[in-house]
Amino acid sequence: MNSNNAVLIAGGYGVVGQQVAEFIRQRHPDLPLIITGRNPSMAEPMVHRLTNAETAQLNVEQPNPLNGIKPRAILATVNDPLNYLLVDAVRGGIPYVDITRWTERLKVAVSLLSGEALLAPVMLSSAWMAGVAAIVAVAVSHQLRDIGRIDISILYSLKDKAGPNSAEYMDRLVTPFEVMLNGERKQIYPYTDPRKIMFPGGYSARAYRFDTPDQLTLPTTTGAKTVSARIAFDDAMATNLIVFLTRSGIWKLISGKRFTSLRRSLLYNPGKSASHEIVIEAAGIDGKGNQKIVRATISDPQGQTHLTALGALIQLERTLGLDGAPPPAPGIVYPDTAPHLDSALQVLRNFGVTVTTS
Repeated sequence: MNSNNAVLIAGGYGVVGQQVAEFIRQRHPDLPLIITGRNPSMAEPMVHRLTNAETAQLNVEQPNPLNGIKPRAILATVNDPLNYLLVDAVRGGIPYVDITRWTERLKVAVSLLSGEALLAPVMLSSAWMAGVAAIVAVAVSHQLRDIGRIDISILYSLKDKAGPNSAEYMDRLVTPFEVMLNGERKQIYPYTDPRKIMFPGGYSARAYRFDTPDQLTLPTTTGAKTVSARIAFDDAMATNLIVFLTRSGIWKLISGKRFTSLRRSLLYNPGKSASHEIVIEAAGIDGKGNQKIVRATISDPQGQTHLTALGALIQLERTLGLDGAPPPAPGIVYPDTAPHLDSALQVLRNFGVTVTTS
């Protein structure tokens, strides 16, 4: 295989990596794939199943992890905590898609890249579900000339299939984060400012503020004066427990590596699959000068890892121009920077995701 024509998937045999590899193969049967990780032998069965694919060893915690490999593009589905893979890709002029960074690490990456010459697109796509929520927020907001607010509310099922990285946000439940509120940057705490939400499947719950990169990027890309993200669990007892632990200060007491397993055992007990649901609401002024509220819902019956993998597929296609639109220019881009909306929404529908707007 000529690696110059291949897409390298870092962490390609993980929960999300395997799914996105299969989606790529369905959409692009002739696109070569390199499935990588610390133990490439674990990828052998899927490589044989995919065809036109091979394995390679890649350790993102060692400098120069690409070790001379120069693929057509890199899709990072595994954490790159030391930024070795990011820097290796940028210095090699390789288009790069990353779906793993929470807001603080995304800020670190942006700061790091300010000192680099960017010769290819760097898609930082760690917004919720690899940017799916942000894309739909942009789509629904197109009905508004001036956007006052965008609210993203998420229903997370405790029975859903999940990889270990999906539980990382739990380690930040007592850490304040930055949001745009009425046109100003403000620090707020997780699990505050609840709002009652009716989700597409009929479940009603209080959703609470939490940290997502959407709240960092959407104000810039859409001009929204306020952007908020909230989460609720499909188990009221679990939601109430987290609210109690964070507000009482107990969660802070059990912070740190010593209690990692305890913290994650409270909410990270993944099952085989469950529906993942999102409600997006935008309010502002429409083209006729009238106040207007627009709403969108997203429902994936195959769960959050399936939706994340679809988001990764959409971002890879956008970065390489495989979605029918020219690829973005070299530089940092986000899912909401300039999405090809028709293609992205069609991909979601083709894979069984219901998106409604009103």
